[in-house]
Amino acid sequence: MLTILGFAMIATFLVLIMMKKMSPIAALVLIPALFCVFVGKGAQLGDYVIEGVGNLAPTAAMLMFAIVYFGLMIDVGLFDPIVRGILKFCKADPLRIVVGTALLAAIVSLDGDGSTTFMITVSAMYPLYKRLKMSLVVMTGVAATANGVMNTLPWGGPTARAATALKLDAGDIFVPMIPALLVGLLFVFVLAYFLGLRERKRLGVLSLDEVLEQEKIVKDEEKSGSEETVLVGAGASSAAGSGSGDDKARTTKATGGAGSGTDADSEDDDADDVRLQGLDPNRPTLRPKLYWFNALLTVALLTAMIMELLPIPVLFILGAALALTVNFPHIPDQKDRLAAHADNVLNVSGMVFAAAVFTGVLQGTGMVDSMAKWIVDGIPAGMGPHMALVTGFLSLPLTYFMSNDGFYFGVLPVLAEAGAAHGVSPLEIARASLVGQPLHMSSPLVPAVYVLVGMAKVEFGDHTKFVVKWAAATSLIILGAGVLFGII
Repeated sequence: MLTILGFAMIATFLVLIMMKKMSPIAALVLIPALFCVFVGKGAQLGDYVIEGVGNLAPTAAMLMFAIVYFGLMIDVGLFDPIVRGILKFCKADPLRIVVGTALLAAIVSLDGDGSTTFMITVSAMYPLYKRLKMSLVVMTGVAATANGVMNTLPWGGPTARAATALKLDAGDIFVPMIPALLVGLLFVFVLAYFLGLRERKRLGVLSLDEVLEQEKIVKDEEKSGSEETVLVGAGASSAAGSGSGDDKARTTKATGGAGSGTDADSEDDDADDVRLQGLDPNRPTLRPKLYWFNALLTVALLTAMIMELLPIPVLFILGAALALTVNFPHIPDQKDRLAAHADNVLNVSGMVFAAAVFTGVLQGTGMVDSMAKWIVDGIPAGMGPHMALVTGFLSLPLTYFMSNDGFYFGVLPVLAEAGAAHGVSPLEIARASLVGQPLHMSSPLVPAVYVLVGMAKVEFGDHTKFVVKWAAATSLIILGAGVLFGII
């Protein structure tokens, strides 16, 4: 009976959140509370929840302050030079642009928020893709896959969910996975290289100066009302105002001193460069004089996390407090910055505490044990010792067709219990559960992917057709590297 009720509770939770009938937070609280009554243990609900909240408090604290910290770093301009550097590196070479897209998405993903990553990446790269008539699904596919790998960061969500569901330390899950994740990220860069090479063969290469100059000529011609047609981009066909049919015609004439080296050109290039940065260069939160302080603080924080000098929640609490105090010494400014990131903080931390109800009921009532026994009985004896590998393979379809909440809070505990029956460590199960994230980030259940395709003006179906095979390959590469390194 407990087995049936357990699967019914998970199924009800998944269906309601996938159909958007309930928010994840409401579903995580109300559904298990209802099933706790069905099991006949409603009187113990308070004990289950209090115990769960106590176990999850460190994870919630880590997420809260990590979001605040990286949000502040974006506010003060830590990533602005990186964006400009990538754009200068890209020039107008399709190969460099695609590789730069992967690099930018990976770097900005350090804030742990997919929506922020996609907004910055598309804002920076979209003008270059449009100017050169590059494939926009290449941009969305590369950005989503790179973000999927980086989404495994402890403050990104999946690792915290796995730690929450299995009552483990997020650092113990994530740190050993770093070599395998680096292999996955390297594969994304290799993929970006070959996709960029394909785009380069299709379009050719121009210098950024040529592209900007041609764009400026178009603007000058439009402003003066000239009937002459200006070609923008190699291989485009046009007809001159006189009626010429030369498909290879390219205008070289510029009016009003538009030749290279003039002051007017320099100002125009600067204006275009600012427009291409993707981040508002005049926002009042910028702190250019504190750039190196913020960079060193971030490096020190990440180094301390990898070396496990202090628990990750403590590191981010200290880092966020220090960054807020130094960059915004006035209390009203501090309140404004905290308010600006309050929405993300509330959603994520609220989800973690709501999960205390779900996992508490699942564990406390014995449902998870009953379901695990049923799964164990159904697994061939030869597969039991390989439950971590099984979990890794299952994470691809399960995290694509269901939300992270559903997989990590509903399915992972059952897999962990099944693995424990065969002597497989919950840490191995938790690490294996992360490998499906590159594919998950393009799932229709992920709100951030709609930010990505919407800003890039790409049809979701086109994005899906392009990205699924590459994202799945990335996930399998991570799984293979994890097995090879003895992590999984």
